[in-house]
Amino acid sequence: MEPPFWWLIIWLAQAARARPDYIGLVARAGAVAVSWFLFILLAALTLGGALGVVVTRNVVHAALALLVSLLAVAGVYLILFAEFLALVQVLIYGGAIIIVLLFAIMLTRSAEYPRITDNRQWPLAVVAALGLLAVLSAAFLTNPLPDDGPHSPAFTDLATYLFTRWAIPFEIASLVLLVALIGAIVIARSGADEV
Repeated sequence: MEPPFWWLIIWLAQAARARPDYIGLVARAGAVAVSWFLFILLAALTLGGALGVVVTRNVVHAALALLVSLLAVAGVYLILFAEFLALVQVLIYGGAIIIVLLFAIMLTRSAEYPRITDNRQWPLAVVAALGLLAVLSAAFLTNPLPDDGPHSPAFTDLATYLFTRWAIPFEIASLVLLVALIGAIVIARSGADEV
């Protein structure tokens, strides 16, 4: 059985024998094909996880679908050579935020869930989402992206900005998350006392 693109494989092999600099071209083309395939796969996982968050009626399943989506975004960051962002995505969002979300779900009263799962405003949400998709698609299609090639920031520059310029906003965000977690515990404990 012949491969589907047998003529392309034969042509590239002959070109590689005739001119050795084509070997680098073939290697680059293979790397681009693998990157493109991984991007499509990770984009499908991201969109599938996001769709799972919206469609499912079980909040725990929605949190797990969100985890799948966030981990796929971390994979996209790896393809873009942003290793630090991928690490932060996995540790902060994939780990800490999902754990806090599941912890808050487990602490709240589950008797309220049947009343809040059905929302009559979902057609409005669909219209708003389609409008946002149209605006983002128009912006993406009218402004082509520059093809600069992959590059990642130096970790020293990133650390300098994180611990000098962005230290206070980072601490404020952590305090807001801490207050939200303490509030969830207080609400859950006061509900347990009433029962």
